[in-house]
Amino acid sequence: MERCFGVELELEKVLQRFLNYGESSRRSLEQLLRSVTELKEELSSPGTQQPPHAMQGVPLSPALSLMMSQRCRKIRETVQKLASDHKDMHSSVSRVGKAIDRNFEAEACAVVSDGIWDSREKQQLLHSAILEHLYQQGLLTVAEELSQESALCIDPNFKQPFLEMNQILDALEAQDLRPALEWAISHRQRLRELNSSLEFRLHRLHFISLLSGGPHKQVEALTYARHFQPFASLHKKDIQEMMGSLVYIRNGIENSPYSYLLDEDQWSSISEQFTRDACCLLGLSVESPLSVCFALGCISLPVLKNIKAVIEQTQCTSVWSHKDELPIEIDLGKKCGFHSVFACPILRQQTSDSNPPIRLVCGHVISRDALNKLIIGGKLKCPYCPMEQNPADGKRIIF
Repeated sequence: MERCFGVELELEKVLQRFLNYGESSRRSLEQLLRSVTELKEELSSPGTQQPPHAMQGVPLSPALSLMMSQRCRKIRETVQKLASDHKDMHSSVSRVGKAIDRNFEAEACAVVSDGIWDSREKQQLLHSAILEHLYQQGLLTVAEELSQESALCIDPNFKQPFLEMNQILDALEAQDLRPALEWAISHRQRLRELNSSLEFRLHRLHFISLLSGGPHKQVEALTYARHFQPFASLHKKDIQEMMGSLVYIRNGIENSPYSYLLDEDQWSSISEQFTRDACCLLGLSVESPLSVCFALGCISLPVLKNIKAVIEQTQCTSVWSHKDELPIEIDLGKKCGFHSVFACPILRQQTSDSNPPIRLVCGHVISRDALNKLIIGGKLKCPYCPMEQNPADGKRIIF
């Protein structure tokens, strides 16, 4: 990720130079335009108008000639400076390319299995992951275009939740709570099962927006406070604070001890909670699978290339087969813990798809390889208790 930041830093410098160049060019051209306009007005004024024969090759007066030469010199200098500044930017643009070459490898095929995307099925899976990411980010037009180009048929029922979610997020960004409240009320039971406070926080935010409206909104705020009744047992303190703030509504909540209620960060916080809860109800992670895979690739690719180089130098090509799992551990934080970390207490090895954890009849859990090694005469004796049992009675556990 540090490499991405390094390239981003160079890119920001180039963008800033382009902005500065654009602003400088605009000011310079405006000055030139004013200068030429003033010259035109000078030539057109009655005191400086030339006789008709001046247009037939007769020289201008010394004053007008000096004025013309000064304007022409100013134009040439300005144009030359703009051209020189534009040329100087080429070096900044080239530095971005050099930063990309320095921080990223142009060829990453050495750590990727040959033909991994050759099958139609794998390509469809990749397109589906990209489409899901685009829908989740609200890039609906781009997703539709990709869907048509890849000939991937998308079920409208798959798209609809993303469309609704992004419409609600757009409304929250515009500080419109109505769509989010309607959604929360319609999913009230499922939100309660998640112990979510989303509906209460939306009502609370609407109440606070009424408080910020001043004394003429006091009656409306008191009437709206009835929405807090179902949440009285869980959010008693928050409700008491909001009711107490009504005392200061005439002097302005912003000038009271309750001014923290008007914090603008609440809007971004409520958007984040809505996104989490909506994704949870849809059975999705907050981060799209594509973005997680991209972050994983940024971290693992440099390490994998180093491992590949060492393997080739030591001629141990059979050590890493590219197939089932990475030869290194990648930590993306607790929110990205997707796989079991169960280790067999007998063999001291982490379980895998080929060697899954097995629950015995007595309740103890060991790996399948350990179970097979402990079978004697068709019977299995648990290594932790004296119970004998049929190995076939063991049940695979999926964490």
